[in-house]
Amino acid sequence: MNEELISKKDVLELTGISYGQLYRWKRKNLIPEDWFVRKSTFTGQETFFPKEKILERIEKIQKMKDTLSLDELADMFSPSTANLRMKRADIMAKGIASEPVLNIFLEHQGDMNEFDFHHLMSLYILSALLESGDIHLEEGKMLLQLLNDHQKIVHQPNTVIYFIRKLGISSCLFSVKGEELYFEKGTKVVTTLSVGQSAEELKSKWM
Repeated sequence: MNEELISKKDVLELTGISYGQLYRWKRKNLIPEDWFVRKSTFTGQETFFPKEKILERIEKIQKMKDTLSLDELADMFSPSTANLRMKRADIMAKGIASEPVLNIFLEHQGDMNEFDFHHLMSLYILSALLESGDIHLEEGKMLLQLLNDHQKIVHQPNTVIYFIRKLGISSCLFSVKGEELYFEKGTKVVTTLSVGQSAEELKSKWM
């Protein structure tokens, strides 16, 4: 799937940030190196960015830079999750999930006192979809089983979770690395959820 690009000049104009800020955030790893795309134009070499990703990332940085340091923001945006663990008692206090959703999760997964990144992500995604009303309980159990069967999915920031229905029958599937999905006629896409965005939201609550 080809991403729409935006020039560096337009990014600076739209967001109101300076050239210096942009490259400082790059040095701090708030903006990934591979988002800086060099392309030839009639004026020479210019820098472009994936439009949706860069504008969303800058908006998040601008909203959070007054409450979190740049190093803390870099940790939040980093794909590294090795140290992300949370005690059961902190789950509700930090707004990861409500008590009813936590109980549903534990009924399916078994009792636990400490949650690693995979369990936290599975719980957070389950909570987001159940609390929104987009999926029902049996679909939530289907989601948890799929996340258990493919645990690497929650470490893939470009993954999108789809819930679809046709003739009252539900299915849950993943699109990895921006791969486009096509459905047969009559299939309804009930909801989608970005794993990368969910991971960033989860890390912000953990911090």
